[in-house]
Amino acid sequence: MSLSALLNLIPLPIASLLAIPMLSSWSTSLNLIFLSLAWTTLAATYSPLQLELFGPLVVRLALYILPSLIFLIFDIGVPSLAVELKAHGKWGIPSNQRGGKRKVRHVVAWSVANVLLSVLVQAAIEFVVTDVLNMKSLLRIKGTRWGLNHLPSPWSMAKHALAGVLMRNVLQYYIHTNLLHSPNGDRLADWHASWHHSIQVPYSFVADYDHPVCHLVHRWLPLYLPAVALRMHILTYLLLVAFFSLEETFVYSGYNVLPSTIMLRGMARRTEAHMLSEGDGNYGSIGVLDWCHGTTIGKDVMEDLKAEMDKHDVEEKTARTIDGAGGMADKVKSRVRKGRGKK
Repeated sequence: MSLSALLNLIPLPIASLLAIPMLSSWSTSLNLIFLSLAWTTLAATYSPLQLELFGPLVVRLALYILPSLIFLIFDIGVPSLAVELKAHGKWGIPSNQRGGKRKVRHVVAWSVANVLLSVLVQAAIEFVVTDVLNMKSLLRIKGTRWGLNHLPSPWSMAKHALAGVLMRNVLQYYIHTNLLHSPNGDRLADWHASWHHSIQVPYSFVADYDHPVCHLVHRWLPLYLPAVALRMHILTYLLLVAFFSLEETFVYSGYNVLPSTIMLRGMARRTEAHMLSEGDGNYGSIGVLDWCHGTTIGKDVMEDLKAEMDKHDVEEKTARTIDGAGGMADKVKSRVRKGRGKK
């Protein structure tokens, strides 16, 4: 098996799938055929173990490690420009923080090691299940009723993706509060405090910088468990891995200029408050469960949503739409009445 061949083949289904909603009907059909052929080739050529090893590895390399490295090089290489984009100014530059460049190298090395560890643990589980116990793979690789090429149905993908996002965030919140910030001072809490919270101002590599056990419990397990419980198709799982990889990259970046106005900026601000307070609150990046349990530091998610609605005049635009619809209905009724009068 050639790694270069996998690097060329694995992203094809993902890229094709993401492009589907943006294409016209005829090009969508061609794209579906292309996606089906690409995935059929992968599923027929490589074993479930190989797909579960190299699929997440390629996604994590492309969407977390590489962009995090680019951000880090920019921060350290052009600090005069980067400082203008950092929410905490010069203290947002990784090399200006406690420990300097030596600490940065330590964080990067362990962050990359944790990413590789989670991929290897998943592959090891798959090996035991499929090769040792001779059971079917924990994630679905092939065999669905939609189409002829082992692809999941769009409804199945959407349903499992939504369930995966919800379950992952719920698990992360309660693991974070009850294990990693346990008031009893358990070993996991001590490890998390001495590793992850040794950094106060985050940068992207900090997202996965933690004691390896804490990383597996907090970052990897909350997504893998729902995927196994739902027996997700591996394409759905890879899409979620891609989504959460980008989330970690941007939310921990420390930048005040982010692609999203509602979700990412609020999530980044809450994450920064969690790090600066050394874990006094904001245990979930989205903020919904923090709002429910009263563990929010600073603005909560509801204030973010309200501010965003006010910014874009959502209520006013909604009222205009309703008024416009009502006016259109009146015009239609008037034309109908005129038509009857002529008869």
